[in-house]
Amino acid sequence: MKTIGLIGGMSWESSAEYYRLINEGMKTRLGAHNNARSLMVTVNFQEIKELQHDGRWDAAGNLMAAAACQLAAGGADFVVLCTNTMHKVAAAIDSAVTIPLLHIADATGAAIQRAGIQRVGLLGTAFTMEQDFYKGRLKEKFGLDVITPNEADRLLVHTIIYDKLCHGQIHESDRKEYQRIIASLQADGAEGVILGCTEIMLLIKSTDVSLPIFDTTQLHCDAAIEMALTSP
Repeated sequence: MKTIGLIGGMSWESSAEYYRLINEGMKTRLGAHNNARSLMVTVNFQEIKELQHDGRWDAAGNLMAAAACQLAAGGADFVVLCTNTMHKVAAAIDSAVTIPLLHIADATGAAIQRAGIQRVGLLGTAFTMEQDFYKGRLKEKFGLDVITPNEADRLLVHTIIYDKLCHGQIHESDRKEYQRIIASLQADGAEGVILGCTEIMLLIKSTDVSLPIFDTTQLHCDAAIEMALTSP
């Protein structure tokens, strides 16, 4: 079994879900008392959030690269960055370590392809919804047509993530807003929806909407388990 290296803390609420899902999944796969071999470096999300909103992505990338180096030095065989948004600086990780980065968009895109879906809605932070580092990868590698909510709804999705979900606050009123926004994406032709922020799975479950959902947290964890159990 390979050792999974996790970069967490963005936010710690979703990082805790990564730890739970990976270990539960490994036990399901192997049975008995098996769990995953893993390391986690947890960053301070306040520092990361400030760099994101100030547009200081190079500095944020340096922090991610330093965390990846810690994992590599500790014996990790590959890196799992426990956040969608910070994959904007994936290149900084790739250039800092020789061990591979398991990209969250690749795990997501592969699952959408398997489902036979072409047009998919994307929810996430404003950075993920509006910039090309995520949507572009899904289009180029998987041929997907990715659509996002209108500007006002993108702001609402973003605000709920940072002001509520990253603090572990789950409110029914926020769930209803996300359900409304997902319905609008469906009306625009989306055949499924990507929960493209690792905290959204705390709020939206498959039973909450009529569209198939692609929970990036679960998909990333599943891919990490598969990679950990695959021979070199």
